[in-house]
Amino acid sequence: MAGTRGGHVTPATIVDVARAAGVSKTTASDALRGHGRVSDATREAVLRAASELGYAINRSARSLRTATTGAIGLYIPQVVFRSEHYLSFVYGVVDVAAGFDYDVTVIVAGEEARPNYAPHVDGLVMIDPAEGDAMVERLLAMGLPVVSSERFPSGQQPTGVVWSDHGAYTRVLLDHLAERGAHRPALLASATVSDWSIGIQESYLAWCRDHGVEPAVAVATFGTDASQAQAEAAALLEREPDIDALIGASDGFAAAVAPVVTAAGRTIGEDLLLASCVDNSALRAMHPSVTAIDTKGGEAGAECARLLFRLLSGETERGASIELPLELHVRESTQGRSQG
Repeated sequence: MAGTRGGHVTPATIVDVARAAGVSKTTASDALRGHGRVSDATREAVLRAASELGYAINRSARSLRTATTGAIGLYIPQVVFRSEHYLSFVYGVVDVAAGFDYDVTVIVAGEEARPNYAPHVDGLVMIDPAEGDAMVERLLAMGLPVVSSERFPSGQQPTGVVWSDHGAYTRVLLDHLAERGAHRPALLASATVSDWSIGIQESYLAWCRDHGVEPAVAVATFGTDASQAQAEAAALLEREPDIDALIGASDGFAAAVAPVVTAAGRTIGEDLLLASCVDNSALRAMHPSVTAIDTKGGEAGAECARLLFRLLSGETERGASIELPLELHVRESTQGRSQG
C-alpha cells in the first residue's frame, strides 16, 4: 500500500510503482501493460515493485484508455486435451500472459459455427494449425495479430511463428536407431495434416530413400483412444515381419503400441526398438523406458506468448519466425542387442 490519508489506507498508484522501480511513469505503465520497448530487467523491476506495493491495474480504466481488452486468445483443437505436450503448452502461454497482467481466453473448435463469433481479445496464439481447420480460417479473418506454434501447412500465414525442425530431429532419431542395429524402421504416422506431421513423415521417407530401406508406414488418428493405434501397429508388424524398430509419431502412440509389440513375441529394446517423436511422462515411467524427442511444450507456449506481446507492443515486426531447438532423450527401449 502507498500510505494513509485521513486514517484510511490509500492504494498504490502507477506513480508509486514508477518511483519504487526508479523509472518514469510512462515506462512503468508500458512495463505493466507489456507495451513499448522495455528491457526484461526493467520490466522485472517494475513488476516486482508493483507486487511489493500491492498495486493492481484497473482493467476497465486501462481498456478505455488504450482500447485493449486485457486478454489474448488461445485456440486449441479439442484433441489436444489428450496430449501432455499441449497441456504443457497451455501452461506456458498462461504463465507468460499473467506476467503481462493479461487473461487468456480459451477458444475451442466448434465456435466457428456460431454466427458472428469473435472473441474479445487483443491477439491470438494457435497450436499446430491443421490444414482444413475452419476455426483457424475464421480466426485469421479477424485481422488480429496471430502467433502460431508451428508453421501453417498452406494458405494464409500467421503474423509470427515459433517452430521446430521436427523433420531434422526425426532423422537424428532414425540415425540413432540405425546405430543401435535397426535395419528396417517403421513409422506409425499421424493422420493430421499439419507442419509437424508432414515434416516427420517426409523426413522418414527421405531417410529410407537415402539408406535404401523399404518404407513401412501405418497411419492412426491423433487424439483417438489407443485401440486404433494398436490395431494399426499389429497389422503393420504382421504385414512386415522384418521390422526391427517402430517410431510412434504422435504423443501417446508409443505407449499404446507397447503391449502389441510384446504380444507379437517381440522384446522391446532388443529385437524391436521403440521410440516416439513426442516425449511425455508415461514414456519415461515405462519399463523399458522409451526413447523420445522432447518437443518442449511449455517452452513453446511461453515463446509464442512472448512473441505475441512483442508484436502487440510494436517491438517486433510482422513475419517474425523463431526456431525452438529440440532434444533427443535416449532410453532403454533403443538399447539394442549389442548394448545388452
